[in-house]
Amino acid sequence: MFTLVVFLLCAASVTASAKGGAAGPRLNNDQLYKFSYSTEVLVDKARGSKEGSAGYRISSDVEVNLVWRDPSNKDDQLIQLAISNVRIEPASQRSKKKNVLHGSTAESILGKTKLEALTKPFLLHLKNGKAKAFYSFWAEPATIKNLKRGLASLLQMQRNTGKVIENDVSGRCTVEYKAVKGQVTRTKVLDTCKTAEKGFTTHSQVLGVGRKSSSVTTFTLEDGFIRSAVAEETHSLAVNSRRSAAVKVVSRQAFTLVGTEAGPLEAAGKDVTEVVKSIDDKLAAVGIIADKVKSKCKGCPTLFEHWQSEQKQLEPASLSKATAPRSFLALLQSIRKASKDEILKVLQSASKTSLPQVVDAVTSAQTTASLDAMIQFLNFTDAKGLVLQERFLYACGFASHPNERMLQVLLDISKGKIGSSDIRESVVIIMGALVHKLCQKGGCNFPAVVEAKKMILAGPDSTKVESEVQMYLLALKNSLLPEGIPIFTKYAESEVGAYCTIALTALQRYDVTLMTYEVKQTVNRVYHQNRRVYEKNVRAAAADVILSSNPSYMEVKNLLLSIGNLPHEMNKYMLSKIQDILRFELPASKVVRHAMKDTVSHNYDRFAKVGSSSAYSGFMAKSADVTSTYSLDILYSGSGILRRSNMNIYGASNGAVLHGLQVAIEAQGLESMIAATADEGEEDLESFAGMSALLFDVQLRPVTFFKGYSDLMSKMFSMTGEPINVVKGLILLTDHSEVIQLQSGLKASAEFQGGLAIDISGGMEVSLWYRESKTSVNNRGALVVTGNVTVDMDFMRAGVEVSFETEASLDFITTVQFSEYPFLVCMQMDKTTFPFSESLSKYESISSGKSVVSHKKKKQLVPGSEFPLHQENSNMCKKVFDSSW
Repeated sequence: MFTLVVFLLCAASVTASAKGGAAGPRLNNDQLYKFSYSTEVLVDKARGSKEGSAGYRISSDVEVNLVWRDPSNKDDQLIQLAISNVRIEPASQRSKKKNVLHGSTAESILGKTKLEALTKPFLLHLKNGKAKAFYSFWAEPATIKNLKRGLASLLQMQRNTGKVIENDVSGRCTVEYKAVKGQVTRTKVLDTCKTAEKGFTTHSQVLGVGRKSSSVTTFTLEDGFIRSAVAEETHSLAVNSRRSAAVKVVSRQAFTLVGTEAGPLEAAGKDVTEVVKSIDDKLAAVGIIADKVKSKCKGCPTLFEHWQSEQKQLEPASLSKATAPRSFLALLQSIRKASKDEILKVLQSASKTSLPQVVDAVTSAQTTASLDAMIQFLNFTDAKGLVLQERFLYACGFASHPNERMLQVLLDISKGKIGSSDIRESVVIIMGALVHKLCQKGGCNFPAVVEAKKMILAGPDSTKVESEVQMYLLALKNSLLPEGIPIFTKYAESEVGAYCTIALTALQRYDVTLMTYEVKQTVNRVYHQNRRVYEKNVRAAAADVILSSNPSYMEVKNLLLSIGNLPHEMNKYMLSKIQDILRFELPASKVVRHAMKDTVSHNYDRFAKVGSSSAYSGFMAKSADVTSTYSLDILYSGSGILRRSNMNIYGASNGAVLHGLQVAIEAQGLESMIAATADEGEEDLESFAGMSALLFDVQLRPVTFFKGYSDLMSKMFSMTGEPINVVKGLILLTDHSEVIQLQSGLKASAEFQGGLAIDISGGMEVSLWYRESKTSVNNRGALVVTGNVTVDMDFMRAGVEVSFETEASLDFITTVQFSEYPFLVCMQMDKTTFPFSESLSKYESISSGKSVVSHKKKKQLVPGSEFPLHQENSNMCKKVFDSSW
């Protein structure tokens, strides 16, 4: 019985010890421990390079001794560390010419003051192996204190296996320990580290930057104390859409016991505070977590000076070249560091032609100063400022990390006087996009978001004006609020075709799991016209929703049974849609194949319908990083005039999907021009043609080519064939910024930005003389993506930049000859030959101004191509161009 009691007491004491914190390294009294210490940081592209990494190594001697120990707890210790014999050298081998440190000493690099501060002894209060306090001097530079913290963090460890939360120079992190016979491995879960320095990243995963990090420290113990500690920490950052554009940061620390000798006596005192004060009353508990370090740019140009050097590259004539987005990104970095007055000076001095591009850059900066400058600069009561106002609004819609204040600014604008009705529409539509992005970041309950949600949810029913109802529906489409589904379901059955189309295309953007039985019932009613007759493009949109929302067997069977009873061209469109799903293995293909086993729904009579309408999907590009697909849907009226043209481009990466582009052209009521009969349900439609664009998941304000018969006739006689611009400007696609606090005390700043110069235009020509119509969608763009990682210690700087750039164009042209039936339709989707280049730059510099830079660039030409469409289209194009010839 006595043995059992003793066993239980021992077990209880062990458990209590584990809960109170496992014992850490324990120093002997009156002994001086001599260590060699080195810390190095290397930056390079992820796969490394022949020239070696940029970076440097700081080596020194370190003396460690016990200052005080709590008599009642041997693991409660106050330890002194003193750095001496500091050396700074390149992290990898360099020739004299490429060695920025050649001929330098630690004092010449650091400066006398900083070197003295680094070699001043400091104290670490260690209790049960955990850092309770770090004592140094407030007056010391932050970089010096951080280096000391990096060394002190190496003494923090526990000798038992387990998982704990620790504070060290990296922040407050979850740490896993594994102890095996005199060796302890510490693995820091870096994703859990909480620091004061917050970064930001693009909301879209496809356009974003991925990071993989690891931190492992291996301790070798002898007589209860550290014989050696070796740490390696790596951070790899890569652009998700092109993982070869990647940068790697490696930080290493080595702390090795060289020997011991008799040391100073243990100090007397009741507690740590009293002992510290007796040593040096200027020593203070400054915290173990790293201080923020602001890098100072010596000799850098002002924002205005930078603008003057970049201005030519931002003129409209340069927007199709890669120099435009490169200058845009460089200017954006300067704007982010500038004050409101500096930004206003640039806005006020820019030429009329370059000003829209400056507005793009200032708005995309997304700082308090840049937003304040734009609010003061723009006058929304002036209708003449439409171009600049719309560029500001679109830049807000594409914002990479918008905040609540940006949305509040748009709310305030919407409540005030606005000179242009087009701008009023754009303000509300873009508010929807900001609501979506803020809700994605967990900000759905922000006051401005709540107010905007209330406004756009109530909007469609608050007015009878058709353009205003469309405006609110488009804003709701951008917001993707689940609360909007019942509203879209209601408007899907509206008597106004435009409302139906917006509602149905919006429902298609929602997650399939939100498509309830009631929603599906409504969409099926629209397609099958159970309650009223709908326009063809509305029914086609309803079919798209059904087929993309995990359709049931009966839904698909009913769709198949409808073929043959639809208007002539819609029969052909639905056949093409079904065939495209099967050929491209779209999600609904399995259930479609199942339904087609029934010969009643799948037979020659149904599947032999002829016509010119079509639906086709294909791959634009396939790689290990990203897959890009396109789809082209064309629906004609029975008379041969275009009813709806819809081009989509999607990008997919790691399971995430981005709707990169959608350009839809709609036309109606044009049959009277060629004395043709309109299809059922479309007899009384007003003459209209317009284009709607969705860019990077943001719906933009639709553009009208003409509306009404008189407008049509005036446009017919004044038509120049020149396309109408839908969106033009500079867009910040990728935007990732973070400070990586390394365990060594050094900091790496990572900046990844991607800029796109884009010009999307579209047009429609109708020739009554030649009985021919032509629609075109022209996409021009130049893309530049840069990734920069810099380790800046004030006295020395090392970094690497990876980048890639391209210039491309994509044209989609549809030619229709309706002089006879069946009319001839030819669709062309062409990609021109385009240049593509990648570059790598490395740089190292010291405070004296001496620097070394290396640069490598690789260029190639990517051949152009005409994207394949179905064989019927190829046959038709031959006839069209033969007859044209």
